[in-house]
Amino acid sequence: MRERKEALLEFFERKDYVPMKFRDIASLFQVPKAERGDLQIILNDIIKDGKLIEMGDGRYSKPDADLVTGIFMSTAKGFAFLRTAEDEEDVFIPASEVSNAFDGDTVTVKLSAKSRGKSREGKVVKVIERAFTTVVGTFEKSRNFGFVVPDNTKITCDIYIPKNACKDVPKGVKVVVELTSYGDAKFSPEGKIIEILGFENDKGVDILSIAKAYGIEDEFPKEVCKEVKKVPAKVIKTSIKNRLDLREMKIVTIDGEDAKDLDDAVSVTKEVKADGEVIYHLGVHIADVTNYVKEGSALDKEAIKRGTSAYLVNKVIPMLPKELSNGICSLNENVDRLTLSCLMDINEKGEVISHEIAETVIRTAHRMNYSDVNVLITGESERFNELKEKYEDVYEMLINAEELALILRKCRHERGSIDFDFPEAKIIVDDKGRVTDIKAYDRNEATRLIEDFMLIANETVAEDSFWQELPFIYRTHENPDEEKIRELSIFINNFGYNIGKGGKKKTKTEIHPKDIQKLLSKIEGTPEEMLINRMTLRSLKRAKYTTSCDGHFGLAAKYYCHFTSPIRRYPDLQIHRIIKENLNGRLTDKRATHYKAVLYDIALRSSMMERRADEAEREADKMKAAEFMSHKIGEEFDGVISGVTSWGIYVELPNTVEGMVKISSIRGDYYEFNAERMEIVGEHTKKKFSLGQQVRVKVVEASKQMRTIDFRIVEGEKDV
Repeated sequence: MRERKEALLEFFERKDYVPMKFRDIASLFQVPKAERGDLQIILNDIIKDGKLIEMGDGRYSKPDADLVTGIFMSTAKGFAFLRTAEDEEDVFIPASEVSNAFDGDTVTVKLSAKSRGKSREGKVVKVIERAFTTVVGTFEKSRNFGFVVPDNTKITCDIYIPKNACKDVPKGVKVVVELTSYGDAKFSPEGKIIEILGFENDKGVDILSIAKAYGIEDEFPKEVCKEVKKVPAKVIKTSIKNRLDLREMKIVTIDGEDAKDLDDAVSVTKEVKADGEVIYHLGVHIADVTNYVKEGSALDKEAIKRGTSAYLVNKVIPMLPKELSNGICSLNENVDRLTLSCLMDINEKGEVISHEIAETVIRTAHRMNYSDVNVLITGESERFNELKEKYEDVYEMLINAEELALILRKCRHERGSIDFDFPEAKIIVDDKGRVTDIKAYDRNEATRLIEDFMLIANETVAEDSFWQELPFIYRTHENPDEEKIRELSIFINNFGYNIGKGGKKKTKTEIHPKDIQKLLSKIEGTPEEMLINRMTLRSLKRAKYTTSCDGHFGLAAKYYCHFTSPIRRYPDLQIHRIIKENLNGRLTDKRATHYKAVLYDIALRSSMMERRADEAEREADKMKAAEFMSHKIGEEFDGVISGVTSWGIYVELPNTVEGMVKISSIRGDYYEFNAERMEIVGEHTKKKFSLGQQVRVKVVEASKQMRTIDFRIVEGEKDV
């Protein structure tokens, strides 16, 4: 597909190209009927890139100044915006001009004559690709028909259900609707109910509804379940043959207390040579999932389709069935497991002086957790002596591991690696799925130690594969856009900071991660630290999977890949397959050609599925936060202003919950928004509310359905 896309792009860029219809393009390029679906996908992809336009008559044309293509972003109030690939200013679309576009659709918009200067306005003239074909919502009935109220508030119309298609569906139940029509100016969208999830207050239905809304399937197809039954529950002796046997080595897993899919284990020994040179021998041992998930199998196809596991509060929707993810592939304590190991020799400067990647068999000595390991390596708990006695056989290894981790961290810091240390939310639910508490979950020394080891393994494997010129999937984080950095520079200048030398305008290539790292060091411990951290993070691009080794800006790494989580990420599983074929001399020219043909699409899909899972996880967190705060109405909390807009300010509480204070609710003055300084200022009192400012708020409303939390500023006994 990649070669065909490149050929099409070259064709469309020709000066003599004239607009053509799909059938003419297919005929010209001699695309068989069986492959025309792939051709349509490629054309849609080129349209998304902003390099082609599909006109109203079905012809494909070069981009027109008055026609722009992008992602349709609707709002609960009916109007929408278009976000283009060029990342220019969004195009405003009035509610009367949205046609039948839905949130997330790829659409073509015709700019209106009003689009002059900075402001752009337009109307939808063509829906290129639908973002979804199903909708999750609540079923309601009237006398003559049924309808579904979508959970997604950005879908502003109900979905019509014919009366004869919903006779036996109870009112108020959560359902999945397949859209049969997207409606138009005269008629509402129409659909048919394909699944009943249960009532909203039933255990797990709220989380399941979010998963379904994002197309994340909880159940595995029958073909996959049949294959799983053939997977052995224990490691077969014949599969150990020709593997490097590390079962006598002290190896441990270190994960969260609740983790069940243990896909990485570590071992560390320290060697002091006769001349005083110190060498650390680090082993990062990763579950060999490819031994059980064969290319082209039903398991493999489903794993590609899912791309990643999704972690929705208390529910894990795995990429692989639990028989693999929690069973034979999981590096459980004191049982034989097949692994792919990256064995590294590292000096005191943090340099990998030699390494070996090998198929191995291990037997972990302990299933350890972050809390216990943190106590052992810091000694900061009354449980220290108890834990030291329990893990006496690996205690020295953990101390050596901490020494090595600090060396690796320092080395990474010196080259400019950026470390955003935002607290994550840990949402605690009871056995009925109800939220009982939300806490800030900070990283400790044990979590950092494992991160350090996984990072160096990912870098080592990526560099090894790059120099061997293997067909591969890399993890790429591109340099930030020049305009984004310029905007960040203007913003931080308000606080007396700059990026690089005097905050001068820099080009894309001049920005180095160390520039951002230095900025984060300067603001550490200041009131504006959290604010500038967030604004800086928003200025960076999103990491993605690519088939070219383009480096990782955030890590200041020239070579990087994802090697360490094949149970929950497909790119990791895929590169394991390539590495193993290469180790065993099976990566022939024919196989290399095969991988080059499929890896581009796998990388693209994996990036898309990762984003989908991230969005679903954020949505679930927001919903559960609103549910939790709905029981705190009237209570007061201390918080920090985390966002400022023309309609209100966002306040984040110490437990990471974020809510909004509407400007209209702040009494005593009329407040105006200052976009440059990200603050609102009272017209008469000159009182300011700025990013990073500490405030006290009262909870006034929280809606689980809308995923919103409303606060009001309070001072002493009085609401402000």
